[in-house]
Amino acid sequence: MALFTETADVSVRPAVAGDEVAMTRVQVSAWRTAHAATLGDAVVDLLDEPRMAAQWATAITAPPGPGFAVLVACAGPVVVGFAAVAPGQILALEVEPAAQRQGHGSRLLSAAVDRLRTDRAEEVVTWILDGDAAREQFFAGAGLGPSGRTRTLAAGEREVRESRWSATL
Repeated sequence: MALFTETADVSVRPAVAGDEVAMTRVQVSAWRTAHAATLGDAVVDLLDEPRMAAQWATAITAPPGPGFAVLVACAGPVVVGFAAVAPGQILALEVEPAAQRQGHGSRLLSAAVDRLRTDRAEEVVTWILDGDAAREQFFAGAGLGPSGRTRTLAAGEREVRESRWSATL
C-alpha cells in the first residue's frame, strides 16, 4: 500500500461540471433504498434521470443566486455523495448506500454548515420525509431537531409528509 496517493482517500469539494451524472446515480440509489417504501416503487421507478442530471448540472454551473452551492463527497476520485445548500437551508444530502456509515454524510454536513456560516446564516434548516428514521437519527446526532412544522407533498398518486428540522448556528 502506497503511503501517498494523488488524491485524498476521502474528501468534500465543490461540485464541478460533470459531477451531475454521479450525483444523479447517488440520488436515485439512495432514494430507492431509503424511500421506496414511503414513496412507492412506482414513483421511484418514474424518476427521470436525464432530467435530474440536467437540473444538477444547472445547479452546479448556474446557481440561482448567492448562497446556493453544491458539494460532493469523494472516496478517492469517485463521487459517493452530495449536499445542496441554499441560504439557511440544506436542500439535499445523499450518500450512496454502499458508502454510508463511512463518514461521508458527516463530512458533507460539516462542509454544508461551514458554507452556511460563511454566508452568515444564523440557522440551518432541512426537511425530512416522515418515516426516515436513519436520516432523523443522523441529523439529531448533529444537533438538529424537529421544529414542529410539517408540509405535505404529492408523490405520484399519494401524499407524503415532511417535517422541518433546524438548529441555531
